[in-house]
Amino acid sequence: MRFRLGDDGVYRCAAWESLGWLEHGFGTRQSEGWLPEEASADLKQIHSDVIVRAETPASRFCEGDALVTDRPGLWIRIRTADCLPVLLMDGRRRAVAAVHCGWRGTALELAALAVRRMGEEFGSDPADVRAAVGPGIAACCFEVGPEVAREFRGAFPERSDLEGRANVDLAEAVARQLEGVGVRRDRIEASGLCTRCGGERFHSYRRDRERAGRMESGIRVRE
Repeated sequence: MRFRLGDDGVYRCAAWESLGWLEHGFGTRQSEGWLPEEASADLKQIHSDVIVRAETPASRFCEGDALVTDRPGLWIRIRTADCLPVLLMDGRRRAVAAVHCGWRGTALELAALAVRRMGEEFGSDPADVRAAVGPGIAACCFEVGPEVAREFRGAFPERSDLEGRANVDLAEAVARQLEGVGVRRDRIEASGLCTRCGGERFHSYRRDRERAGRMESGIRVRE
């Protein structure tokens, strides 16, 4: 299994668990509050391409949809309920990012922009960056109208059906965008888990609408 579900109700990328300098996880309905509030930076998420460098937990008063940091001990987190949580890390520079990729953020190539921002802020080389794409709505359940489908013609040039209703694979779009900025495909891990049809394990806005809660995903450099 590329992703392992812990006893705390948090999914973790198996390939990252042996890295002593890093902590990370993708929350579920069973893991509410797993990230420490007093040591976590988050954002008012607005489905944008805004990226914030986090230095203290005070970042939570900012608007945006991605956080980057190299500050040891500081968790950066995002909240999702069908949108994709994408975590990035650079083991050479000890820098990390947490990215909220709904369809708008994915269309804006936010994960790829976060890789570039890591380069600007911390000197990260995309070849050193690894990505983990957590549970989110998968292509099986993400059917959209033509006004949304058209936004993904660049990600899927081989498809001829994006002028009408279509199912879109957001995780694959993110992976292709990351490859486009130099992240190696074999360093992109995807959970393959769908929040919409994943039963009671996940919150899903498309399934539950206003009754849906939010799941927290986060990453930090250990102190």
